[in-house]
Amino acid sequence: MAAKIQDIQRENIPEYSPIAIREVLTNALVHADYSIKGMNPRVAIYSDRLEVESPGILPFGFTLEDFIAGVSYVRNKVIARVFRELGLMEEWGTGYKRVVNACKVHRYAVPEWEEVGTTVRVTFRPNPVTQEEPEVLRTGKSEKLTTRQKEILAIFEEEAGELSAKDIHQKLKNPISERTLRLDLHALKEIGLLEKGGSGPSTYWQLAS
Repeated sequence: MAAKIQDIQRENIPEYSPIAIREVLTNALVHADYSIKGMNPRVAIYSDRLEVESPGILPFGFTLEDFIAGVSYVRNKVIARVFRELGLMEEWGTGYKRVVNACKVHRYAVPEWEEVGTTVRVTFRPNPVTQEEPEVLRTGKSEKLTTRQKEILAIFEEEAGELSAKDIHQKLKNPISERTLRLDLHALKEIGLLEKGGSGPSTYWQLAS
């Protein structure tokens, strides 16, 4: 998650478009070929991309160009009907258009669709803004940080004050254990990005001066 501040408003920018991921995951589950043993829809997350794979190649005579054009083909009609009743699917044949529109509005690259072996793979690229280093790192501290450590620093940049470990833990978008948080805080302290003050229950953390 990155953040951009314009005027007095803060805009949170996810690494990948939630709308696009929702549509692609739905499509992967509805159109998977479950007759292929040992294969199921899967999500793989890498440092520079996110991939969604669905087992089963496109039906005979149906091409990626047809899919992009909005031509609808439903492999698993029962699953599709359930998804529609749950409100997880809209009108058939409109998923690709929603993905493209969501990506354009929020400045994401349009995902890449391709057939790989016996699967259909969709590759997402992260929003470039989320790959930038936080402002505090542009002062010469160029150590490699994890995405979670960058999120911790972003919390301090927004709050601009002293925070307890409990405060930080509550503000994290993705829950982690308190032990993991303490390890991250001490790692940031070791490289000179955070300072620790107080002791015991009164312990607090702040950006290094």
